[in-house]
Amino acid sequence: MKRFFDLLLAAFVSLLLVAPCGLVAIMIRITSRGPILYWSDRVGRYNGIFKMPKFRSMRVGTPAVATHLLSDPDSHLTPIGSLLRKSSLDELPQLWSIIKGDMSFVGPRPALFNQSDLIELRTQSGVHRLVPGLTGWAQVNGRDELPISQKVALDIEYLHRKSIKFDIHILFLTVVKVIMRSDVTH
Repeated sequence: MKRFFDLLLAAFVSLLLVAPCGLVAIMIRITSRGPILYWSDRVGRYNGIFKMPKFRSMRVGTPAVATHLLSDPDSHLTPIGSLLRKSSLDELPQLWSIIKGDMSFVGPRPALFNQSDLIELRTQSGVHRLVPGLTGWAQVNGRDELPISQKVALDIEYLHRKSIKFDIHILFLTVVKVIMRSDVTH
């Protein structure tokens, strides 16, 4: 049922966002050199690695680490990178990952391949069995501001509470957070 919900919603949202995605792609091309999309190695279900697309918000050559680990994250942003991140427009290409089945709309955010502490905690708690999401319970409860242990605790809570009704609740809260631009640091 969840997979059907994901496919139906992804198809509908993709149709709605064709023009905005095209505009974002043009803005990226005009304001910075390099590819429009950034393909990041991410940890998926059962700790398998998959390629997750994002609109590129960082300059070419930026180290592949979590943003908070960069000494000066703002210096790595493209001219429109901050706007893309604060508005979450950089996340739109992940609709492809949802259609492909690597991701769901709701689940734990996929870890970077080198976030071994997060991967280990999720594996120990069984969260690694979940399909990662475009958004999740941790994202609507702190997003970039949460320490890893708290993110995993919220991921565990999602594991135990998951349902279509809870997913719809999280999607609603996500829309509110994106509109309010809350809990986004870069």
